[in-house]
Amino acid sequence: MVELWFGIVAVMLTTYVVMDGFDLGAGALHLLVARSNEERRQVLAAIGPYWDANEVWLIATGGALFVSFPKVLASGLSGFYFAIFLVLWCLILRGIAVEFRSHVAAPMWRAFWDVTFALGSTLLCVFFGCALGNLLRGLPLDGNGWFGLALFTDFSARMPVGILDWYTVLVGVYALVALVMHGGAYLCWRTDGAVLERSRRLAWHAAVLVAALWPVMTVLTVRMNPAMFGHFAARPLAWACVAIALGGLTLALAGLRGGAHRRAFLGTSAFLLGLMAATAASIFPVMLRGLADGGPSITAFDAANDAKGLTTAIRWWLVGIPLVVLYFVIQFRVHAGKATAPRGGEGY
Repeated sequence: MVELWFGIVAVMLTTYVVMDGFDLGAGALHLLVARSNEERRQVLAAIGPYWDANEVWLIATGGALFVSFPKVLASGLSGFYFAIFLVLWCLILRGIAVEFRSHVAAPMWRAFWDVTFALGSTLLCVFFGCALGNLLRGLPLDGNGWFGLALFTDFSARMPVGILDWYTVLVGVYALVALVMHGGAYLCWRTDGAVLERSRRLAWHAAVLVAALWPVMTVLTVRMNPAMFGHFAARPLAWACVAIALGGLTLALAGLRGGAHRRAFLGTSAFLLGLMAATAASIFPVMLRGLADGGPSITAFDAANDAKGLTTAIRWWLVGIPLVVLYFVIQFRVHAGKATAPRGGEGY
């Protein structure tokens, strides 16, 4: 049951990355692919039906951690206290920007909220990437499984560490490039005209950069976490997930090059899915890794709820998750086709 719940949490977090990733990437590209008010409304119309529902996957992942691995959630929330507030502020400002930009028909008002939306989206991509980098690098856990982190120390990735160092920042930047690729592919699929052409060009450059930097980031991650590579080499599931990521990236490049935009978006989705799944398969059972001169790591077996709690939670999860999947299927069917902003300036 512990293994099952580790997989559920990994699947839900991966779903969040794929689903919210495309509108975060589109937001980061917002000012680059859309030059006029109508073009920017077109971008917002493309993600408008999805962005708030996509964010619920993050809350749902937190809920899954609460019922399955409460010790991990408690330690992570306290240790990343400051970082979580930064994330919350970006989420709040991003949502406000989407809803408020058309409340006043003034160019300066709209420009302010457009910049806020793009900046919030970009920072969230980097923050989430840095969070993953912290989990892969390791945390200064004490004997009771608690930790605290400054924003940065000396950027060396050695004790005493902070949230930001050379490795976590690089992971954050790589996450930004990957989500820009993902968001650009989505905009290619859902928009037309000048926005589509600019999105295709930027998504293509981002995809090439993602492909070029992937081996580099892999080598750096092996340097930070050698045990993770040892697990990867011995686990066929991790190899299968890397194959999915490689196939997805190939499909994305081919789709962007050949104008098959839905295929490109499916390819970027498969790349993110495969990369996240391979990471989860390689680190299991560790959930919070302790640094060598810190305390011991927190594993799934250490942090798991009791058997009765896990069994009860899985019953409710099996009831809820089909309803969520059905909701998203209906949502994508209802809003199929190219996105168009409503006429007369209404909406976004």
